[in-house]
Amino acid sequence: MSNLKNIQPLEDFNWEEFEKGSTSGASYEQLEQAYSETLNKVSENQVVEGTVIHVDKKEVVVNIGYKSDGIIPASEFRYNPELKAGDKVEVLVENPEDKKGQLQLSHKKARLSKSWDLVNKALDEDQVITGFVKCRTKGGMIVDVFGIEAFLPGSQIDVHPIRDYDQYVGKTMDFKVVKINQEFKNVVVSHKSLIEAELEQQKQEIISKLEKGQILEGTVKNITSYGVFVDLGGVDGLIHITDLSWGRVSDPHEVVSLDQKINVVIIDFDNEKKRIALGLKQLSPHPWDALDANLNTGDKIKGKVVVIADYGAFVEVAPGVEGLIHVSEMSWSQHLRSAQDFLKVGDEVEAVILTLDREDRKMSLGIKQLKEDPWEAIEVKYPVSSKHTAKVLNFTNFGIFVELEEGVDGLIHISDLSWTKKVKHPSEFTKIGEAIDVVVLEIDKENRRLSLGHKQLEDNPWDTYETLYTPGSVHTGVIADVMERGAVINLNEGGEGFATPKHLVKEDGSQAKKGEELEFKVIEFVKDTKRIILSHSRTFEEAAEEQKKAARKPAKPAKEAAPAIQNVSGGTSLGDLDALAALKAQMEGGK
Repeated sequence: MSNLKNIQPLEDFNWEEFEKGSTSGASYEQLEQAYSETLNKVSENQVVEGTVIHVDKKEVVVNIGYKSDGIIPASEFRYNPELKAGDKVEVLVENPEDKKGQLQLSHKKARLSKSWDLVNKALDEDQVITGFVKCRTKGGMIVDVFGIEAFLPGSQIDVHPIRDYDQYVGKTMDFKVVKINQEFKNVVVSHKSLIEAELEQQKQEIISKLEKGQILEGTVKNITSYGVFVDLGGVDGLIHITDLSWGRVSDPHEVVSLDQKINVVIIDFDNEKKRIALGLKQLSPHPWDALDANLNTGDKIKGKVVVIADYGAFVEVAPGVEGLIHVSEMSWSQHLRSAQDFLKVGDEVEAVILTLDREDRKMSLGIKQLKEDPWEAIEVKYPVSSKHTAKVLNFTNFGIFVELEEGVDGLIHISDLSWTKKVKHPSEFTKIGEAIDVVVLEIDKENRRLSLGHKQLEDNPWDTYETLYTPGSVHTGVIADVMERGAVINLNEGGEGFATPKHLVKEDGSQAKKGEELEFKVIEFVKDTKRIILSHSRTFEEAAEEQKKAARKPAKPAKEAAPAIQNVSGGTSLGDLDALAALKAQMEGGK
């Protein structure tokens, strides 16, 4: 056992080969080196060429000569539906060996690494490239070109307007690069440009044979809000919406339908811009030429409202023949209003022809003429002093405008609203839209205006007040409002009076307040200005003054009273002298 302790293991002995039963004399490092030399050396982010060895719906297996194969999602090859085993493809090494020992590859990233150069080259050399239509987007489609998402505008899909965009999704098509934004890495492609060149020669040949006024047969290929595109056999023309019919057309679908064959007339064309203007209505006579020759001003005519504006309504009396009813011809009322207050689009109306100009193809109509002008016999229906109920239209600072009937307006002046109430603004008295009773005061037929009153419906109470509130008379009233310059008093017998602050002092020296009921003496009454000036203090001050005067008089003696001496300022009368002489004699006799 002691001899075994001196035995040392060989440093280069390959235990792995020994366990596998290998009899090779080569070392492990030598074998590993020999094996590695048979494989490709790859590094992360390296782009290499590989061979497709398997394809299914979910994944594509690619061999790049490495110790393991790479698996790539099948979605990265959607642009190439013909991919099969044996095809050569470029791939980018994302990771030579992940945690599971799997080689990670990406075909999409490999394409992207070279795609920008390929796209720029395709634009510079006007190359035809292949792309895969991935999906729809606003205004067009998204196309995979060399791994880049390029934009295919809807107008660049085909020379004809596209009705169904979804039919192109999932297709592989040829394109040309038409625009590149280097800063934002945006690419725009076109399929239309590939077929335009073929059609250009065909268009040129057709346009060279066109003449204004020529009638051609075409097929409706597209209908828009502004007109209809017609295929004339390789070249398109546009019928503007105004050239579809002599009448007004709100939607071209009312006149034509898709794929309908129609005859059109060439109105104009532009050789350079390849624009052809077509007309459909020009193939039929103008409706004005077929208008009844017996129609004249003053005649009644029926029609339909086709357009309405604030200033009036256009009425179609025959297809392509319209007349205007101005808003001023809709009502006898003088108030400015909108045509929408009377009519709406689609209304069937009867009107009177006011003017008719066949040469200029113009007609003006009126509907108020179907009713009698209420001002023709205004004195009969609304005589002076007659009473009526009116509708409040609006206010001004000086009065209220009211309407007795359509076309008959009147004004109630603010001073004619109430006999007793002082109205600062008409809105305090009534509201717009409410009814109000009135009396006709004056008729102004020339200006079509009535002067009306409201207070005249009742007797003037100031006639009674004049006999009741005589100066010096005392009445009871309640203080309704107190202001800096005085107070308003509601008198119990009716009417309002006014007292200044000095006339509101009570007997105890305090000032009268709002809501107090007191006695007031009339100082002044003016009927014309409807003014009653009152005083509370006078009711007790004058009584107190009378008492003071009575207290100052001496008591009369039992004997004959001395003659009174009249005190006249500024002189003495003969009577005064006689009285003085008698008084003197009496005094001397007393001595």
